Amino acid sequence: MLERFEDDPNFRDKIGTFKDRQDAGNLLARKLSQYAGKRDSALVVAIPSGGVPVGYVVAKQLGLALDVVLVRKIPVPWEPEAGFGSVTFDGSVFLNEPLAANLGLTKPQIAKSVKEAKKGLEERARRFATATRRELLSKVSGRTVLLVDDGLASGYSMLASVDSIRKRKPDSVIVAVPTASLAAVHLVSPKADKLIVLNLRTSPYFAVADAYTEWHDVPEDEALKLYSEIQARID
Repeated sequence: MLERFEDDPNFRDKIGTFKDRQDAGNLLARKLSQYAGKRDSALVVAIPSGGVPVGYVVAKQLGLALDVVLVRKIPVPWEPEAGFGSVTFDGSVFLNEPLAANLGLTKPQIAKSVKEAKKGLEERARRFATATRRELLSKVSGRTVLLVDDGLASGYSMLASVDSIRKRKPDSVIVAVPTASLAAVHLVSPKADKLIVLNLRTSPYFAVADAYTEWHDVPEDEALKLYSEIQARID
């Protein structure tokens, strides 16, 4: 199952591997150097908000265009900060069914939470589409997609993102992230043509932030600014 997976043994099970997302993006770009300059055949797609600074650096270093795939966790009804799956702006849904069962969620509760997540993505999709004046993911068909985030914890957001991109008939989908949990690797690897992780961590406890010495949540306005800037440069 993991024949499509590649990590860097020098970074395995380490914390504080990267200074910040820019540092992680630079290291990830080196790993993806074979795609440099292939603008007609490759495209970087980032998951906002935290994945955009990483994707920005990768796209800039490789001379590729940058797009985004919008995804949101499906909130637990009584604890909105927690999630039991993910949904993309175009309707791809992946549920963590074992977790939903353990939480005792009913079908109506699940349906309501999915609807809320989709509604929350509508305005966000409009804002990012306005930044390019075109439909999101409109240039995916027939190209290699380098799908980037700042890390994989559960992996469900990435699963939904891969599914959304597959609908647009890319040539291949390469998931590339600075850090990931072992559980997320097992979940995502079968769905991607290749999964590249710099810092694999096998401990049962995992937080994306632990891979970075400097960490902050990325405001959407910051992600939009970076996204708009690279559109003006090379798209």
